[in-house]
Amino acid sequence: MTEPLHYHPESRALQQQFDSIRLADRVAEVHVRQLLTDADREFIGRQRMVFMATADTQGQPECSYKGGDPGFVQVLDQNTLVLPSYNGNGMFLSTGNLRANPQVGLLFIDFEQPQRLRLNGTATVLADDPLLLRYPGAELLLRIAVRHVFGNCPRYVPTMRFVAESAHTPRAGTVPPIPQWKTRPIWHEVLPADDPARQVNTDRGLA
Repeated sequence: MTEPLHYHPESRALQQQFDSIRLADRVAEVHVRQLLTDADREFIGRQRMVFMATADTQGQPECSYKGGDPGFVQVLDQNTLVLPSYNGNGMFLSTGNLRANPQVGLLFIDFEQPQRLRLNGTATVLADDPLLLRYPGAELLLRIAVRHVFGNCPRYVPTMRFVAESAHTPRAGTVPPIPQWKTRPIWHEVLPADDPARQVNTDRGLA
């Protein structure tokens, strides 16, 4: 059984200051779970984005946006979910943090039908997971073992309207466009050898 949510002394001090200890304990008792439900699976399965929090071994935080087509985050079972790591700017800040410190926090937000879901767990970064085949264009796969999952009140979430998918999201049978920033001369000599932008720049005489 995964451990229940515990409050550290600084959280307790603030709860004491604002007379919310009883409320905080009841929220943890009622809303914090250790297993994903069918409702969680449905909610996660229709999201196009997730915000991911990581930290290095010194506690330096990093917060990253991850996006894809609905279903890019997949719930495998009550304890496990996976998501792809697509090509980015080459810094590997989040995935690098997770290799050094596997603790991760995920925040899913539905802005069209305001709803939030928070998830804490432990991540494994994999380059050879067979599930990578489900994600054309993914460089790595993150497997996350769930520790805590709980919904948040959506009262501060604005209602927004979806307009269009990102053309850059990798999809089977399509070649995403080259990010415009990679075509600037300043980046040409430092791009990875197999980056498609290199050929674009070469055709423009930057080789």
